[in-house]
Amino acid sequence: MNLSDSKKKLALAGVVCGLIAACLAWFGNPANMAFCIACFIRDTAGALGMHQAEVVQYARPEIIGLVLGAFIISVATKEYRSTAGSSPMIRFVLGMIIMIGSLVFLGCPLRMIIRMSAGDLNAWVALIGFVLGVGTGVFALKKGFSLGRAHTTHRESGAVLPVLMLGILVLALCTSLLKASQSGPGSMHAPIIMSLVGGLLFGAFAQKSRMCFAGSIRDIILMKNFDLFTVIGSLFVVMLIFNVATGRFVLAFDTPGIIAHSEHLWNILGMYAVGFAAVLAGGCPLRQLILAGQGSSDSAVTVLGMFVGAALCHNFGLAASGTALDAETQEVVAGAVPMNGKVACIICIIVCFVIAFTNNRKEEK
Repeated sequence: MNLSDSKKKLALAGVVCGLIAACLAWFGNPANMAFCIACFIRDTAGALGMHQAEVVQYARPEIIGLVLGAFIISVATKEYRSTAGSSPMIRFVLGMIIMIGSLVFLGCPLRMIIRMSAGDLNAWVALIGFVLGVGTGVFALKKGFSLGRAHTTHRESGAVLPVLMLGILVLALCTSLLKASQSGPGSMHAPIIMSLVGGLLFGAFAQKSRMCFAGSIRDIILMKNFDLFTVIGSLFVVMLIFNVATGRFVLAFDTPGIIAHSEHLWNILGMYAVGFAAVLAGGCPLRQLILAGQGSSDSAVTVLGMFVGAALCHNFGLAASGTALDAETQEVVAGAVPMNGKVACIICIIVCFVIAFTNNRKEEK
């Protein structure tokens, strides 16, 4: 079944994915986070010992489910293609940039939409940066940007990341080797089985609908095509209804406990880097996981870059902090982006420009 051949089917996919995110939020995932690729990769990287931030360590079944769901549905529908060879190291760097930009903002494009649906005005500000970043990437595409063509490889090659994800799941379920937060966002999660099933279903629907947050804006700019935007819009509406119905909708900038900050310039620049890098890499963080699940080793390399980027953010103090309520004084403590994170964000944007305008189809000839 192809969900991308009509707007009604795309809207249905968005509704299903929205319902999955709403269920996960209701049953324990962090407030205003529900389903975040960047945050969940960061948590999983922490569980694997890649960073030592104790409050964000948990092997998120949703991430595992996304990859395995895309893998299973692509094999079942004969869409699995094992490909590789399209500038892997540049893609690795782009994966790192996507993660650094996301953790400066505190969320991936998916979480940005979820935060917007809960009334977080910081996410609406960040949307400006994301759109501008995607627009810059589209400009690079028009100027001939290309990372080269991927080539068909051994069928088993494309299954490496799904197998690795399955291995993490086994370690999480059957051993005590992985780290797990006792407090903070990493300790907040829906039941494991529910999270895994939710990830599997989300991955399957995302694969069949070609869901991509950067791609939806790219298509609007390049082709005036709103098809992919239909998926995002319907997901937003479902989450908006959920947040209003459950009393989680708060229209404000500084809301303690939602893991966000109000440094507007850095919200914009963080998501600018994410949007720019996502177009250059060929998809947003969610799309990279889905493509990796359906056989793209290039996307798998990008995903590995995101894991390393998450580790760098917490090992070198790049990640922003969220607005919180001081337990002793009950005063609101504003979230902020550390100086290391600001410098890293600027460097990431510069690197994106270098990549965008030094990798050209004409030069390949």
